[in-house]
Amino acid sequence: MDSIDFRIAIVLAPVAIAASWAVFNIGAAALRQVQGFFDKEA
Repeated sequence: MDSIDFRIAIVLAPVAIAASWAVFNIGAAALRQVQGFFDKEA
């Protein structure tokens, strides 16, 4: 194990970026929905 095989990082980087972007967008929408739910109850 002399060095890290960067081909794995090159392949997984776009997938990781897309997954994090999706979680960021879905998380923001989910947070707005939860906040709206609690605002309606109050």
